[in-house]
Amino acid sequence: MMLNAEVGVVLAEDAATLALLHDAELTPSVLGELRRIGFPGNLGLSPVGETSLGSFEMMRMAVSSLPAQGDAALFDELAADFAGIYLTGAHGASPTESYWLSDDHLVCQEAMFDLRTLYAEHGLAVPDWRMRPDDHLVFQLQFLARRLEAAADGDDWSSLARFLDYHLLRWLPDFAGRVAERCDTMFYAGLVMLTNAWLQQVRDLVAADLGEARPSREEELQVLGRA
Repeated sequence: MMLNAEVGVVLAEDAATLALLHDAELTPSVLGELRRIGFPGNLGLSPVGETSLGSFEMMRMAVSSLPAQGDAALFDELAADFAGIYLTGAHGASPTESYWLSDDHLVCQEAMFDLRTLYAEHGLAVPDWRMRPDDHLVFQLQFLARRLEAAADGDDWSSLARFLDYHLLRWLPDFAGRVAERCDTMFYAGLVMLTNAWLQQVRDLVAADLGEARPSREEELQVLGRA
């Protein structure tokens, strides 16, 4: 796939859709819409490779297996899982970058301030960091969607690659693995695995298009001044 402005818009729509599903608990109306559009088959980025195909199929099965109308018990279970992942920390998997990058799993650390600065450079700010910090998964996906939509040249795609390398992809694989292991519903297990696989594939596309390999862990640490 050759990266250009049109592809950026398509990928931006994907990122916005994923952000929406991580943002609030699943409701009957949202489930109905997911079934109507055939999610995740509506995503612009088709899965490639065993990992992407597996997560895509898991998500497809999760959506198709939920009853069209759903019952109160089903949505109570989904709501409880959502709370355990995104609100209470019951699954031991915070959706914030600071938690995964700090030795003591603290929130509102350096990563939050780094992202606040990055957002401000693009004229953006989170509504209330006390309710949801700047380094939350939803805000990072929403920021990615905006930058994808505005991607016009190689410099823009390089900037996107750096954002993925030094933010989302540094912690999301650990978050996704923990959630998939501990959550109670196939829907949220599929969602986190699909999100991680989709982001990894986007990063690989940028690397291939720019002709630059993704940085090694050692190279990342050097850039961060921690080698």
